Amino acid sequence: MPRTAKSNPSSSTPNRSALKPWQKIAINVFIVFHIFAITAWAIPFRSQFANDCRELVRPYLLWSGLFQAWDMFSPMPKATNTYLQAVIIYKDGSTQMWDFPRMELLTLTQKYSKERYRKFVEILLDQRNAALRPDVARYVARLPGIREKNPQQVWLMVKWSNILPNGDGTFARTPLDQDVFFRYDVQPEDLR
Repeated sequence: MPRTAKSNPSSSTPNRSALKPWQKIAINVFIVFHIFAITAWAIPFRSQFANDCRELVRPYLLWSGLFQAWDMFSPMPKATNTYLQAVIIYKDGSTQMWDFPRMELLTLTQKYSKERYRKFVEILLDQRNAALRPDVARYVARLPGIREKNPQQVWLMVKWSNILPNGDGTFARTPLDQDVFFRYDVQPEDLR
């Protein structure tokens, strides 16, 4: 019976330690920077040094989508329920309200794809991101059912209710308050 050559299984698998030294250094630098960025962003301390570190890593975290404020859980959790609405004013004088997705009104499967709207509200209300507001207003003006009725203006409105602790450990919310924080005049080219 003729002999068949057995293949050596170790010779067919790639050698994982074949990284070049500069590649190992680059990977380690990235890991250390990433850990620093997450820690600097999420640490609940408010000091000038912590704020400087946050500003340093802010572009990376915004670009990567990893900008979660984990300090929302402690030491002082967010105590406001906030959501957005748009008021659309048409050329004929009629108005319409349009709600941005609200997590408490969505099904479990809808929440899965729209959960980031909580962060969207936070970002849009931050004055440092005011340049995003015209794009959001144009988005609303272009929505099916709104575009066809010739919107003239889109107002972006925030509604909120504060959550206050009671003496017995329960919580109560204040009456709903609202504010129009941006008004946009729709241009004909916005609807194309």
